[in-house]
Amino acid sequence: MLKERSQSIIVTFAAVDFAASLLAYALAMFARFYLQDPTLQEFRELDLESYLFFGMILAVVQLVTFVGMGLYQPRRGTSVVDEISRIVAGVLINVLLSISILYFLRVDQVSRLTITYYAIADVIVVAWARAATRRALGSLRARGYNSRSVVIIGTGDAARRLTQIIENQPILGLRIVGYVAANGEQPPSPDWRIIGSFDSLDQVIKSSHPDVVLYSLAEQGGERLTAVLNLCDQEGITLKIVPGFSSLIAAKGQVETMEGIPIISIREVPARTGFNRFLKRGFDFLFSLSVILLLSPVFILTAVAVKLTSRGPVFYKQERVGLDNRPFNMLKFRTMRVQQKQESDTIWTTRADPRITPIGRIMRKLSIDEIPQFFNVLSGRMSVVGPRPERPYFVGQFKDQYHHYMRRHAVKAGITGWAQINGLRGDTSIKDRIEADIFYIENWSFWFDLKIILLTPFKGMVNENAY
Repeated sequence: MLKERSQSIIVTFAAVDFAASLLAYALAMFARFYLQDPTLQEFRELDLESYLFFGMILAVVQLVTFVGMGLYQPRRGTSVVDEISRIVAGVLINVLLSISILYFLRVDQVSRLTITYYAIADVIVVAWARAATRRALGSLRARGYNSRSVVIIGTGDAARRLTQIIENQPILGLRIVGYVAANGEQPPSPDWRIIGSFDSLDQVIKSSHPDVVLYSLAEQGGERLTAVLNLCDQEGITLKIVPGFSSLIAAKGQVETMEGIPIISIREVPARTGFNRFLKRGFDFLFSLSVILLLSPVFILTAVAVKLTSRGPVFYKQERVGLDNRPFNMLKFRTMRVQQKQESDTIWTTRADPRITPIGRIMRKLSIDEIPQFFNVLSGRMSVVGPRPERPYFVGQFKDQYHHYMRRHAVKAGITGWAQINGLRGDTSIKDRIEADIFYIENWSFWFDLKIILLTPFKGMVNENAY
């Protein structure tokens, strides 16, 4: 039920975005070849076929980009400002990707001003069209159009979570008729309408005759569930069962089927599924390659500084634990004196650590020592954004001391991350780092990665906790 309605809403907004892109492109053409050139001389001379082809590319790529930006996910707690900022970022990426496609196909007849006008118009038109669509759907739901009545059996935690989802997403068109109390549970809010007890369920269902019954009791088998199933079959009412262990399922948990058998993924990892995996890896490759090329002078100057101020190699390789608990060699500029492997692998860096060289202390403070890790990203061993990798010695300790620590390895380790831009670097709380990393893993989106990257120069590069 929720899935079907969510999918229909996604299709609706995808169609709106596609149409908005075409409208924005038409407005850009109008501004460029009518308002800017009233004689229409340039319009008569332009390659109309190329322009129409480019307009279709923009519309299609926009849908793909918006999927990666998470713009078709339910808006739970998402502000209007956040949605608009995602639209702006999505439009810019759309334009860059579309221009790249034109360049690859050797189509160069499209005016640059037209592209600029399109980007501006697209942000405005998409934001307005989405707001108008959301308001129209909400108005239709409020009038009862295609709405469905719901009875929830149970008043516990699962029922509370269901209520929050239905209330936060009125666009789904679900209306809670009331709750059936069972097991002596007390409703978490006096506003909840209790329409009966489980013992009078037959009478309650027949009198209210809801479109859907949501069974949220922890008891998933036995006589109670069988009675509800038989009653709903008899009355022709759709029954949905909320698993008793639903509180253990992460925000991105999913239900799959294998040869008809339902399988519940307790902790789904969005960054490793389908198109998301391709999108993240493609961005990592292009971004790391660009950084390496742009910062090549910094590479050279830093290498010279390291070599002139202390004995030993310029680069430092250290084994870290990455994706799926697999070890890899992380590359950094050397900031410490040369030491035995046992010493470097097992001793935690502390304030005023005598092993750190003078130039190394500056490099650590400004995160310059991290730059060579972009080679790890380029090779696919790391990602630009992700949990920071740790040494195997400390992983062995932390996994026993901190619950869920090993879940950090569900994605590739990163150069920057949600924990880092929240100040959790150096000698800071391991527990807080784990919570931040798991939040990132469970709530990943392409926009989330871009947000972290954009905040890194302001909140993640200067390391106040570095020694």
